[in-house]
Amino acid sequence: MHTDPTAVSIYALLATLFILPSSAYVAQVPLSDEACKETTVAILGGGMAGVAAAQALSNASVDDFIILEYRDTLGGRVWHTDFGKDGHGKPYVVELGANWLQGLGGGAVENPIWTLAKKYDLQNTYSNYSSIRTYNETGYTDFGHLLDVYAEAYQIAARDAGRILTQNLQDQTARTGLALAGWRPRKNDMAAQAVEWWSWDWEDAFTPETSSLVFGIAGENLTFNQFGKANHLVLDPRGYSTIIENEAATFLMHPVRDPRLRLNNPVTDIEYSANGVTVHSNDGTCVRAAYAICTFSLGVLQNKAVTFNPPLPRWKQTAIEKFNMGTYIKIFMQFDETFWPTDTQFFLYASPTTRGYYPVFQSLSTENFLPGSNILFATVVDEQAYRVERQTLEETKDQILNVLHEMFPDKHIPEPTAFTYPRWSNEPWSYGSYSNWPAGTTLEMHQNLRANTGRLWFAGEATSAPYFGFLHGAWFEGREAGEHVAALLQERCVTLHGVETCDERMFYDPLNGTTPLDAYSGLNGWPASSTHS
Repeated sequence: MHTDPTAVSIYALLATLFILPSSAYVAQVPLSDEACKETTVAILGGGMAGVAAAQALSNASVDDFIILEYRDTLGGRVWHTDFGKDGHGKPYVVELGANWLQGLGGGAVENPIWTLAKKYDLQNTYSNYSSIRTYNETGYTDFGHLLDVYAEAYQIAARDAGRILTQNLQDQTARTGLALAGWRPRKNDMAAQAVEWWSWDWEDAFTPETSSLVFGIAGENLTFNQFGKANHLVLDPRGYSTIIENEAATFLMHPVRDPRLRLNNPVTDIEYSANGVTVHSNDGTCVRAAYAICTFSLGVLQNKAVTFNPPLPRWKQTAIEKFNMGTYIKIFMQFDETFWPTDTQFFLYASPTTRGYYPVFQSLSTENFLPGSNILFATVVDEQAYRVERQTLEETKDQILNVLHEMFPDKHIPEPTAFTYPRWSNEPWSYGSYSNWPAGTTLEMHQNLRANTGRLWFAGEATSAPYFGFLHGAWFEGREAGEHVAALLQERCVTLHGVETCDERMFYDPLNGTTPLDAYSGLNGWPASSTHS
């Protein structure tokens, strides 16, 4: 075969710049010989994806499975807590994690989470994002017109994102796409920075600089164009997770005592081979299964909270490290009075110095929410979320009170009677809130995130290409993984997304770059001669 000397020289140069690993065969490690509980499928994680996977198996008459859940309850990142007290001394229930029913009604199809919400009469209230007042350090300041300016730019960026996707062009950062559409706020324009945070960061948990334009916009549009534009805030005293618990009750004999459900069971090690999967827990027990469906969050996988033996393939590890795990923290406070306007749902604050510094507050003491509760909550993401996680409750409370004094200078701002927030990136069963796609990521790279490695399968919101970051993404992925594994066990084909398949999930190794080798030349500013071998 003829070898181009130019290609050889350039490849040699690249090899001096980057360590190019040789392919190495990793021998499969045999499963442990110790006595383990035998089952057909081990489901790792009892959140929405895990329960949806178990239900899909049960629907396919595969009832021999075990769910291993870290916490003492089902629900995963759909996590609520008691907070404050009402006039009768009874605590309210607030959602630390997933809080909204997103995209429901009016679309071509119905969001499955909305279907479940109706099935179990989940209490929820329409979030009116146009019910918003804007503030800065001087108090109420109307910069609401910037919301319209951003919205116009977003529509242009969305069209460009669609063109990039359909024409297979290079992805951009959301910052690039918005700037080309006419939106690039100056660093000292704090009102515009607050509007951008409200419109982008609040959904993605990352800045436009670190988000994919194509998949950031596609992920949002696929949900709201398919399922409808409305968002509803869940305010159910049973907690949002009641829909997960009730669905589990359709196939579990008992919500706690069913032997197929093991709560308080952190997984520590996973051995997998062509023969099956063995899962070890921190209490010394183990489960041996023909297949396992891993629904761990992207954060758990990235933080090496569980050991895989043998180590996951390089293509799988690369995919895990490629994607972002965001942290979205709601800070709840209850006062002995409602000193903020009760006719408004949202309050947007533009800090004079710091982008994303306690930028949005939402009132629950509003009609149709929790009127008379005197509860307000703020949201922070990304670096500001990590900052408050490192602080004490007292430090964070003092900072928020200072912001509220600036927003409402003519009001008496009392000390809160209750104050709390989660520390998502420190929780060993989640290490973050939900995933986000960085710029330059391809669908093939994402497929490597969701692809199985032998008999070890993966599911969760992060593995959903169209619905990452959404609870319905976890539902779809869990159901599909369960259906696929059931089909393999029963030696039949399965139809997924309108396509019949009889095989395991495909993966891409290697992933090729976007610059052909012969373009590495002086013409493109590359310091390599194309004439030397």
